[in-house]
Amino acid sequence: MRTMHIHTFPKSPFYIKAQEIFRLSRGIASYLINDITIRDPHNYEDPTLYLTGDMVQQSVALGPEILKAEQHLFQEEKHKHIATVERLSKLLHANCKRLEKTHSNGKDFLPILRKELKKFRTLQHTWLLTL
Repeated sequence: MRTMHIHTFPKSPFYIKAQEIFRLSRGIASYLINDITIRDPHNYEDPTLYLTGDMVQQSVALGPEILKAEQHLFQEEKHKHIATVERLSKLLHANCKRLEKTHSNGKDFLPILRKELKKFRTLQHTWLLTL
């Protein structure tokens, strides 16, 4: 009989903030999607729907990339995951700015996400020094 080993790693504050950003972006995206689809009486597809999906996908990918960077022993592998985390956080910030231009009531929640992303970037600098 094979047993499954579950590795538990201590969660860094940076990883915890990434999880908070994921929950927040998922909630904002669901609110935006509902608001955007209700507003269009002609059933035309609003391109901002894709931005909400991108925002959620990018926030989902942050956590695993952080864990991968923390787990690797070799610097080359760490740098690859660090670069991915940096790219994802920049893309998330850019998507928030684009979504703030939508004609939805949900855009009022996007500054909250941008504020959390700013805190995330501050933690990111500290996290980079610890790796």
